[in-house]
Amino acid sequence: MRDIVILGSTGSIGVQALEVIAANPDSFRVIALAAGSSNIPALISQAEKFGVKLIGVSGNGSLARELTSTIEVIDGPGAASEIASIPCDIVLNGITGSIGLGPTLAALAVGNKVALANKESLVAGGDLVTAYGLDRIVPVDSEHSALYQCFMAGTQSDVKKAILTASGGAFRDRSDLSSVTLAEALEHPTWSMGPVVTINSATLVNKGLEIIEAHYLFDLSYEKIEAVIHPQSYIHSMVEFIDGSTIAQLSPPNMKGPIAYALGAPHRTAKATAPVDWSSPQTWSFAPIDESRFPSINLARHCGTRGGGLPAVFNAANEVAVGAFMRGELAFTSIVEVVALTAAKLDSIANSKVRDLSDVSAIEEDARQVAGLLVQGNK
Repeated sequence: MRDIVILGSTGSIGVQALEVIAANPDSFRVIALAAGSSNIPALISQAEKFGVKLIGVSGNGSLARELTSTIEVIDGPGAASEIASIPCDIVLNGITGSIGLGPTLAALAVGNKVALANKESLVAGGDLVTAYGLDRIVPVDSEHSALYQCFMAGTQSDVKKAILTASGGAFRDRSDLSSVTLAEALEHPTWSMGPVVTINSATLVNKGLEIIEAHYLFDLSYEKIEAVIHPQSYIHSMVEFIDGSTIAQLSPPNMKGPIAYALGAPHRTAKATAPVDWSSPQTWSFAPIDESRFPSINLARHCGTRGGGLPAVFNAANEVAVGAFMRGELAFTSIVEVVALTAAKLDSIANSKVRDLSDVSAIEEDARQVAGLLVQGNK
């Protein structure tokens, strides 16, 4: 029986994790939950269903206390970090955005293992996170979970390259992106995700973030990390070895498989997801990414290779640009333009060492200010 703490429990990753746990009651026990302030009733309902006696909320704690008299409530901006510090077998970090970095560090600092779905933890604070050791982190992103499993087929010196697969997002077959609407960007053809991640998938910024994440997770140089379009999303990623062999991990396109693997690793969890139906015909295709239409990939490589605080700039500027697009203040094609211009203006940050969480916060604030001004200039 593993004791589990879930951060971001009312979001997509958190909800699916609880479904996996409900299907395996003899394997996992939820001891604490944390979520944002926007869906307190759902959080209370989750806690009651799983017998959880402690929850954390980023705000609206008075409402949470009104809705329950039997559950202890921790309230405030540090609630998720406090919940992450509870001794347990594994902390699942399903928080979206760079606010997830603090809880990741808090969990690692007390010796907890982290099932990491918050890619921004590694993008914004990769050196801080990996200083605790890569053996304490199990990835939840389907691509990195696949790589994690494929790497078991050889040693680090056997690896020639890691190949991340990308669905291609909503516009993989559309040549003219100048008139993209928010509704169109949110229509992902394969995955059901939150709005920010869905838009990041449409720009392929998500894949750029994952390239940076893979660099830190697997201690790989950027030259050894590639990405290809795989529209069907059954093969989640691949590892090519020096003998010419390529090992792929595949499963249906949903997150329950990666979540279940992260919670149970190195053991596999029953009833995680349905397998591929091999009695039906299967046709899968692959294609290179058109980097002229999707410049986010090369931009992510540039920021990652430059290093220092530039990956954090890439992430924070994108958060600002995506927010502006969602509010109708920025064109779809200008999202990556704003990120690129912000990175260029703050390029000197690549020469700075990121020493702690306050450094990351300061870098992100600079990036948000610059990106915000660029958005204003685009109006």
